[in-house]
Amino acid sequence: MSTAYAPGKAILFGEHAVVYGRPAIAVPVGKVRACAVVSPSPGGTGIMLSAPDLKRTYPLSQAAPDDPLGAIVSNTLAHLGVTGHPDLTVTVTSTIPIARGMGSGTAISVSIVRALAAHFGATLSDAEVSALTFEVEKIYHGTPSGIDNTVVTYQKPVYFVKGQRVETLTVKTPFLLIVADTGIASPTHVAVGDVGRKWQCDREECEAVFDRIGAVARAARQAIELGQPAKLGPLMNDNQALLQSLGVSSPELDRLIEVALGAGAAGAKLSGAGRGGNMIALAPGTSASAVENSLVAAGAKGVIVNEVS
Repeated sequence: MSTAYAPGKAILFGEHAVVYGRPAIAVPVGKVRACAVVSPSPGGTGIMLSAPDLKRTYPLSQAAPDDPLGAIVSNTLAHLGVTGHPDLTVTVTSTIPIARGMGSGTAISVSIVRALAAHFGATLSDAEVSALTFEVEKIYHGTPSGIDNTVVTYQKPVYFVKGQRVETLTVKTPFLLIVADTGIASPTHVAVGDVGRKWQCDREECEAVFDRIGAVARAARQAIELGQPAKLGPLMNDNQALLQSLGVSSPELDRLIEVALGAGAAGAKLSGAGRGGNMIALAPGTSASAVENSLVAAGAKGVIVNEVS
């Protein structure tokens, strides 16, 4: 039996603009994670896929072409050179909230790739794992930027520009990030598609917003690498205002952001596609407990305190 894990993620800066070539920063969220277990199964059963969280168990041979679990298993086996249908069961579970911008599907894919590789005695590079996962990201998100598979695979803060070499970030001074769930599912492809249509209608305006988001991400990188986390708060607020101008925030996100700022957060913004999902807040010094408690009292469906280091 082979087991592998992969963390959730949060985008600190640059969502949506990253699809259009601007930089973004994302960090792993290790407090939640996906788990894949590959185990032998009785002879003659072939490959079985089991997702207890979804109450589904089915043979790989019956998986639809756009089934993410089937796709990542099939692609990984092909990459490993495994032929035929060995008798095994791939079981996936996850504590990462689904459709909340925390990379739940990505983490499942990464954990499956690594568990299958371990089961067959193969060693895959991070680049190989990320590339296999990216192909399945297309099923989840339509036109993914590649940032999710990158940060979840490398399990380090990353500075990401589409089509360029992955850069991991050195966090000189650790800081606390509070992630709060609105409880509203937000499929990434819907918001990304809406922004794409907005861009088609007014490219000049959208490109100007993307440029400003990119500038925020570059400034944030400098603050992180120089050990100046206090500068991240205002940058988060600036990024949120720009995302609001793209129409991807929501009343629920705006309310939790306001609550976090009122409780002492240095900055707060949506994280991910928007229109629901999660918001994140920077909690300096002793304000973390006050921010966390205030978000819970305001009705957040889940709150995670995660150190970025």
